[in-house]
Amino acid sequence: MNFGSIQNEECRIDSIAQSWATISGAGDNDKKYISIEALENHLVDKEAGIIKLLDPPFEKSKLEPGYIKSYIPGTRENGGQYTHGAIWAIIAEAMLGFGEKAVEYFRMINPIEHSRTKEEAKKYKVEPYVVAADIYGGSLAGRGGWTWYTGSSSWLYEAGIRYILGLRIEKNMLKIEPNIPADWKEYSIRYKYGESIYNIKVVNKSGKKSGIKSLTIDGNNVENDEIVLKNDGRIYRIEAEM
Repeated sequence: MNFGSIQNEECRIDSIAQSWATISGAGDNDKKYISIEALENHLVDKEAGIIKLLDPPFEKSKLEPGYIKSYIPGTRENGGQYTHGAIWAIIAEAMLGFGEKAVEYFRMINPIEHSRTKEEAKKYKVEPYVVAADIYGGSLAGRGGWTWYTGSSSWLYEAGIRYILGLRIEKNMLKIEPNIPADWKEYSIRYKYGESIYNIKVVNKSGKKSGIKSLTIDGNNVENDEIVLKNDGRIYRIEAEM
């Protein structure tokens, strides 16, 4: 019995498999793009502002996925947005170089976007300043679920800082690997490392979506596009040109 199979009456597609084909590196190159396109077509609900975990939800079929089938179709894991999975979709989009879609979906699932108007806030019903673990689809589309306890808040931070803005820190090395919309002209990051401050400016004069053409620190060119971080209390100026 398979879940996320086109042969199924319910749960024909599951976002975790679609996203992690890219994130894990296990998917063939063409399958990564096919998988993320299927996710966009079947799981992104722009009207409700959610990225569903699976579709169609479990209800009457013989498939037995466990406790999630006890949820009303469209709530929590059973066809609603389970926010961990939504953020993994954003990360996969960024990894594939689709900066526009990564930013679009990041904004879409941002809790503040569910409370722009009084009508939207009444539908959302939970706090607009914390990440909800889940948001309902189906007949309750757009209603927030559990808040204040989810680890998906840290995943959202990771998606924005590391995979979209491209600030990568590994051991004591800093790299800039952006995946952004082509119409972004520049952005800046202030990064504190111990007692040191790194003021980073990324300039995109050529309208690119990814890749760094040059990297300087205090006006000096950096080889291999990597900067060794130093905890010496100084203020450094980094400029990356795409």
